[in-house]
Amino acid sequence: MSNAAPAPGAAAVAAPATDAAAGGTFTLDGAEVPFAPGETILQAAHRAGHPIPHLCWHERLGQSGACRLCVVGVDGERFAAACTTPAAPGAVVVNRSPELDARRRLLLQMLFVEGNHFCPSCEKSGDCLLQQSAYEMGMLGPRFEEFYPQRPVDASHPQLWLDTNRCILCKLCVRASREIDGKDVFAIGGHGIATRLLVNSPDGRLGTSRLEADDFAAGVCPVGAILPKRRGFVVPIGARRFDPAPLAARGGTGGAKGPVAAGDAAGAGGTAVGGSAEGAESSESA
Repeated sequence: MSNAAPAPGAAAVAAPATDAAAGGTFTLDGAEVPFAPGETILQAAHRAGHPIPHLCWHERLGQSGACRLCVVGVDGERFAAACTTPAAPGAVVVNRSPELDARRRLLLQMLFVEGNHFCPSCEKSGDCLLQQSAYEMGMLGPRFEEFYPQRPVDASHPQLWLDTNRCILCKLCVRASREIDGKDVFAIGGHGIATRLLVNSPDGRLGTSRLEADDFAAGVCPVGAILPKRRGFVVPIGARRFDPAPLAARGGTGGAKGPVAAGDAAGAGGTAVGGSAEGAESSESA
């Protein structure tokens, strides 16, 4: 076989396409899932109707891997974030298992105690991905001592308000404002426990920023940190997105098998997911 270099100007021979580049299928909790070229595990699973828990992913935005709630087992060898890991033909992916759900539950518990999340009085109750994920993972209480931080509420905008007590630093608003709205209204600043959401405006307040009510960033928050004013309870409790059934019951694999009972739903008379529930963690031993 000749090792001679190709003549100058000769067309380069393209490398053969890999199976991953051409698409294929992988298995997710025993179900076969097709994927298109370039798709991640989460993208393919979402398109096929197999929900993988997540907080920082949106189908219209680029990859982030900030929350780590979507971590899955791949080929029995490693854990990987489903939102950043390319789908591979023949891969065996585990989404719902006792070990993975315990890891997710721990992450959720830390998010709840780090902020101020009071589900029964929150306008986002029933439409909150953090709350829904906690129910889905069987979280019964905070487990750890709550921080109860002192955080500001910014109501300076005529149409929107920002409650940083509820912010989980998912960066969805940051990315949406940059990638879709083209405004860079939001950023993340600080270090460690002092990490916080920043507003890019002359005085650091929402009212003097370029954010508008119809911006994609204004409606992408998965929790109740960015909300429209005067519309908190336009959709009544019981008729909200996650009230009829949890996410995994909508054609997903594993997870809850039916709707959350009305008496168990935060905001509908049940114990708040983010509130103290004495003894509630007895079944969640580490």
